[in-house]
Amino acid sequence: MNTMTTLASTDLGAPPDLDALFAEMDEGLSAGTIVPYLGPGISALAEPTTPQKLPPMTPEALAAFFATKTTLPKRAAGNAWAAAQHIESYRHRNTVNAWMSEAFADAVTPSAFHQRLAGLGLPLIIDSWYTGEMRSALSGQDDWAEVQGITRAGIGEDRWFRWYGPTGAQMESEAAAAARTLVYTPHGGAQPAGNFLISDADYVEVLTEIEVRHRRKGKSFLFIGCHFHDQLLRT
Repeated sequence: MNTMTTLASTDLGAPPDLDALFAEMDEGLSAGTIVPYLGPGISALAEPTTPQKLPPMTPEALAAFFATKTTLPKRAAGNAWAAAQHIESYRHRNTVNAWMSEAFADAVTPSAFHQRLAGLGLPLIIDSWYTGEMRSALSGQDDWAEVQGITRAGIGEDRWFRWYGPTGAQMESEAAAAARTLVYTPHGGAQPAGNFLISDADYVEVLTEIEVRHRRKGKSFLFIGCHFHDQLLRT
């Protein structure tokens, strides 16, 4: 993976030229040479519009939501992935899916940044939370597809991903590869089908290279709204 030229060449002893940095990022995004990697921090900064209610926007908030549903062991407190694994082990996977669907039942209005990205016709956008703002921002357009991480638990399929079109219908990988814009949601999403990678077991063998690896070749990433303060997120 390439690094961003400005960040690589900045004298760390001097204040960064923010205008130049933002200009370079905007140029790279517009040219499709920078891949935006979006985290929930973007939406969490937005002022909710009444009667909008934000769902859990951090792993810790999601773990807290699980804690309102059942008593969690100490090792799972504050850890969404361990909490989901505990629930799956003792309450069944269907319970995990039902509670995830409940947690993310309220839609989140796409931010101005999501809307900006939707208008650029980018080859690849990565949306790393379950709320699906990028999908919403692209609604009304037809030349895009989404590839979602999925759990193999109980589905009888030997794969960790599915492709969806703008209407939410499943599509074949060949059709998705031909789309102008590919949205990659590595953890799955509430829409269109309630696919959730969330328990520790889900991540043991996740293989989601697929078409994404071709589109990311030779490009840099712009991480925004991502904290990577958790080992699983960093992985």
